[in-house]
Amino acid sequence: MKFRVERDVLADAVTWVARGLSPRPPVPVLAGVLLEAHDDGTLTLSAFDYEVSARVTVAAEVSEAGTALVLGRLLADISRNLPDRPIDIATEGNKVQVTCGSSRFSLLLMPSDDYPTLPTSPEASGTIAGDVFTQAVGQVSIAADRGDTLPILTGVRVEVEGDKVTLLATDRYRLAMRELNWSPSASDASHVALVPARNLSDTAKSLGASGKVEIALGASAGGEGLIGFEAGQRRATTRLLDGEYPKVTSIFPTSVDSVCVISTPGLIEAVKRVALVAERNTPVRLRFTDGQVIIEAGTGDDAQASEAVEATLTGPELEIAFNPQFLLDGLGALGTAYARLSFTQPSRPAVISGQDEADGEADESYRYVLMPVRFAS
Repeated sequence: MKFRVERDVLADAVTWVARGLSPRPPVPVLAGVLLEAHDDGTLTLSAFDYEVSARVTVAAEVSEAGTALVLGRLLADISRNLPDRPIDIATEGNKVQVTCGSSRFSLLLMPSDDYPTLPTSPEASGTIAGDVFTQAVGQVSIAADRGDTLPILTGVRVEVEGDKVTLLATDRYRLAMRELNWSPSASDASHVALVPARNLSDTAKSLGASGKVEIALGASAGGEGLIGFEAGQRRATTRLLDGEYPKVTSIFPTSVDSVCVISTPGLIEAVKRVALVAERNTPVRLRFTDGQVIIEAGTGDDAQASEAVEATLTGPELEIAFNPQFLLDGLGALGTAYARLSFTQPSRPAVISGQDEADGEADESYRYVLMPVRFAS
C-alpha cells in the first residue's frame, strides 16, 4: 500500500474515526484504524469496537492499493502535529512508514485479518437538516443519566411517526423532550430506538456541520439493534440499548397555575452568580413575584447571595428551589431570547420552554421538565 494525502485531510479523517476508540479495548486490534487505499484515488478509514463504527472516505493519490491497520489514536496524534505538507504513507514489511517533509514515523502494522467486519452501510430511513439535528440532540442529551445505576436512562429515546421525530431523555430529576420534523423515505415510517446519549451527542456534533444527515433505523440500519448516520463521506453506526423505556411523559403537568416570562440570558447570568455561594448539592431558591424573580442561595452562617431579575408573572406568586446546574442546563438549551417557566405548585415539576418575544407565543417543540428541590423555609 502506498499513497499521498493532504495533511489536514488525513488529520480530520483519522481524528473523526478514532474519536470513539477505547483507551483500553478488550481486543488489541480494536485500538486500530483500518486504512484502505483504492485504485480509484480514494482512501477509506474505518474504526469499530462492536458498539460504534465510523467510516470516512477522502481523496488521495494512490500509487499502490492496499490495506493497513495501525493504532488509531497514535496516527491521529501524529497527523495533527505534522507540518502543513502532503503526507506519504507506505507499508514496508511489518511497518507503516509515515513521511511528511523531514518528519518520519514508523508504525507497527497490526494484524488486519483479525479485525472485525464493519456493519454494512445503512440505507437511509429519512433525512434531517444538520443544524437542526445537532441542536435537537444537544437539547435532549443533557437530561440523560450519566451513571450506571439504570443503563436504560443513559439513552435518548428516538420515536418516529411519519414526518415527526420525538427525542426524549431523563435522569429522573429532569426530563427533556424535543419534537421536530424530518423527511422520511416512507410516509408511514414508524420506529422507536434507544440510542446511547454519549454516542448520539458525539455523532450529532461531528455530522451536524453538513447540510443534511441521513438516518437509518430498523432493517435499513442493518438490523433492529443498530442505528446508522451518514453525512457527506462520513458514515457511522451505533448499537442500540435494550429494554423498555419508562413511560415518563406523564410527568408533564396537565394544568398550569403560574407562568413567568423572563430574559433567558438575564436569568442564566443571575443564577450563575448566585450559585457561586451554593455548596455542593444545595439548591438555589427562586421567589416569583409580580414584576421580578429574586434568586437566593446560602443560609445561616454560610455565604449568601441574592439577585433580582425583571420578569412578568401571570398567576399566584410562589417560591421554588432547583439544582442550579440542572436549571442552567435547561435554560442554556433553549436558544431563545426569553424563557417561559410554568408552575403548578412548589412541590411539583416545573416546565421550561422558550419564546422569541416577551409577549409572544411559547415554542413548545422543546420542553424541559425540572423537579424542584425541597429546602428549609
